[in-house]
Amino acid sequence: MTSAGRFAPSPSGALHVGNLRTAMLAWLFARSSGRRFFLRIEDLDRTRAGAEAQQLRDLHAVGVTWEGPVVRQSEREPRYDAVIEDLASSGLVYECYCTRREIQDAPTAPHAPQGAYPGTCRDLSTAEREIRRATRPAAIRLRSEANEWTVSDVLHGHFTGVVDDFVLRRNDGVAAYNLAVVVDDAQQGIDQVVRGDDLLSSTPRQAYLASLLGYLAPEYAHVPLVVNDDGARLAKRDGAVTLDDLAAVGLSADEVRDLILASLKLPPGPLEAALAVFDASALGNIPETRKPWVWDPRHGVLHAKLIEGKGTR
Repeated sequence: MTSAGRFAPSPSGALHVGNLRTAMLAWLFARSSGRRFFLRIEDLDRTRAGAEAQQLRDLHAVGVTWEGPVVRQSEREPRYDAVIEDLASSGLVYECYCTRREIQDAPTAPHAPQGAYPGTCRDLSTAEREIRRATRPAAIRLRSEANEWTVSDVLHGHFTGVVDDFVLRRNDGVAAYNLAVVVDDAQQGIDQVVRGDDLLSSTPRQAYLASLLGYLAPEYAHVPLVVNDDGARLAKRDGAVTLDDLAAVGLSADEVRDLILASLKLPPGPLEAALAVFDASALGNIPETRKPWVWDPRHGVLHAKLIEGKGTR
């Protein structure tokens, strides 16, 4: 199977400049390394009518293209179920009946990583499971044999994070993100994952699961987010941040694209022009591209500036 990169938005609303910047970077990473590039819609959770079509239009407007049909996670549930069944046959899953509040209030086991699931339902007896099944449906958790896992990232180097008994299938019967993304990447031949650095903390769980399933871990590049003046991740409440909003105040899709490229120290114009000079290996050595980018609307003129002296979110 040919190697590939991808962009995988959730259709919960219009893409903002932060999403578009990540999509453009994912495209540049893939194309500069001779990979194919796919688009996957991660629609197992909250969706908004018409959002997917708008996202596809906006990606095309800034020059992000992809091969093959768009893949939707909602159409791949049988694949996820089959993987869970395989894990179950090896004794690597168990039913969990905990609510979020119960998990939050449960005492943490000694030496357990902060934020890890405390294992409340891990060793329930058959009788205890029967009693709990009568009160609420079960989620399915991985019976992990690791407390942490280390991944290698193009921008962050070696990163070690928590691995606990994380959820594989929610109690509403829908596959959880950490399972679906691992299965999809492996089955699509995706060996390069470029996404926002807010997802770095969940990557060790995904890489550990991939190892259990016999998948090779992809090359990771978790890129900085676009944030507002307060250093918080960009959101609709920050004003004109989507292509439609920006068009309404006189900024074209090409101009938005060029602002994003400028933030990456890349030349303006079609993405192919940026591709000609893009060097993924050098990206981490450019201080400006290792920091979040502040999108700053002031005085009715939209512009962007590089964040100075703020955190990574």
